[in-house]
Amino acid sequence: MKPARSQRVPLRGLAHHVLTWGDPDAPKLFLVHGWMDVAASFQFLVDAFARDRCVIAHDLRGFGDSAWQPQGYWFADYVADLEALIDAYAPDGSVDLCGHSLGGNVAMLYAGIRPERVRRAISLDGFGIPSESDDDASRKLAKWLDALRDPPAFSSYASLAAVADRLQRNNPRLARDRAEFLASHWARTLPDGRAELRSDPRHKLPFPSVYRVGESLAIWKRITAPVLWVAGAESTIPRWLDTHPEGEMGVDGLDGVRRRMAAIRDARLVVIPEAGHMLHHDQPDAVARAVESFLDAP
Repeated sequence: MKPARSQRVPLRGLAHHVLTWGDPDAPKLFLVHGWMDVAASFQFLVDAFARDRCVIAHDLRGFGDSAWQPQGYWFADYVADLEALIDAYAPDGSVDLCGHSLGGNVAMLYAGIRPERVRRAISLDGFGIPSESDDDASRKLAKWLDALRDPPAFSSYASLAAVADRLQRNNPRLARDRAEFLASHWARTLPDGRAELRSDPRHKLPFPSVYRVGESLAIWKRITAPVLWVAGAESTIPRWLDTHPEGEMGVDGLDGVRRRMAAIRDARLVVIPEAGHMLHHDQPDAVARAVESFLDAP
């Protein structure tokens, strides 16, 4: 494995855990992880890069070894934290940006909100979520209020090995050595030998707000950088977006992704075979080739 340097960096008043790989003077690539994940999740992708890059990834607030937020979590905070991270490590010029899942959506929004700061943008299996209607507002707020009365919690595990077992159940493609590596970053060992997740369980609180895809599309239209969307051929996320009004599915499950991608001025789609939603774990070599080919193209 390529060695990672671990740092504690204050971002917007909260201490964030940041990992960096490679020569600090090499071209910079910022990586943003997904929900219930950590920066170390990108280790296999970084290992697969052929070119030396300065790769920077942080544990999002409330995940991994970053500080917890007292009053819960809001999506806009992830976007603001990303800007603070970029300001800390690359205050001048534009940067390359890549995110997975939730992190891909953060990266895409940032690329449209600050188009002058992003040279190229990549989203790994992150294409927004199904649009919701105004009629969902009352139900979603009520569900959120109910959850605040009975806050979510995580169960502990018998050991880190049991955490690795859970990761492999969630993703049967995940090799045991990778599962054990991820488990050591995803969870910590307690004094009695059991293991608990490092993340704040309040991330499980339902969102009280309605997701309106039109807002995302309006921001994506402002992106000036070339954009690469990478989908796992066996991921359920594209199919989640591909339900037509009449309830039928598209031929390959990617119609919904393509419809959303049409809002972006310069976008291309790559599909990684034999990969699910965690495509950077399933096929890191193939994902690395797609990412580097895109980043290094004239």
